[in-house]
Amino acid sequence: MSQKIVIIDYGMCNLGSVRRAFEECGASDAIVSSDFRDLASADKIILPGVGAFTKGMQNLKAGGWIEPLREAALDKKIPLLGICLGMQLLSDKGFEGGEIEGLGLISGEVRKLESKKNSTSKIKERIPHMGWNEVHHDQKSILFDDIQSGTDFYFVHSYYFLPKDNKSTIGQTPYCGKFSSVIGSENIFGVQFHPEKSQKPGFQLIRNFLRF
Repeated sequence: MSQKIVIIDYGMCNLGSVRRAFEECGASDAIVSSDFRDLASADKIILPGVGAFTKGMQNLKAGGWIEPLREAALDKKIPLLGICLGMQLLSDKGFEGGEIEGLGLISGEVRKLESKKNSTSKIKERIPHMGWNEVHHDQKSILFDDIQSGTDFYFVHSYYFLPKDNKSTIGQTPYCGKFSSVIGSENIFGVQFHPEKSQKPGFQLIRNFLRF
């Protein structure tokens, strides 16, 4: 049975690559929408994003998305996947460009990565964190079906999600110490990396989400 996948357009992402990835993974009814009213008939919601937290929340507010998103995810329990900035916006608040309230869908804060010396090379890790890196997962989650712990995904970011409850962390990545790179709570998920740019593992994660 086909599903209506709504990919939110709030001016913060290359939406074409996200849509193509979901279509290749079987989401034939994926639409890119700048109209929050499309959430009312959505079976799955995708919140992508690249850029600053403050601008992301401003754009969501200007487009009238905030309350419909909260209603869809929290009240109607529609599965939601946040990607990169989209994951960060799920938080209670962020500190990029000043303190600003997030969507409040998974409790936590978004903070800047702090560069540390690599344990082997003694060279400080670069920020932004850019390129392929491992995602390790211990707890069972549908997102990681047929994906081994330690698999590489593609990252581009300078900030990270710090969950209030450790149980919200599904996957972690060893960079700048260690940070939560995959989070989840009931029907709401977030990935700090870009599954649409992560080749076979990224597409497997998308297929897993579509099966949720």
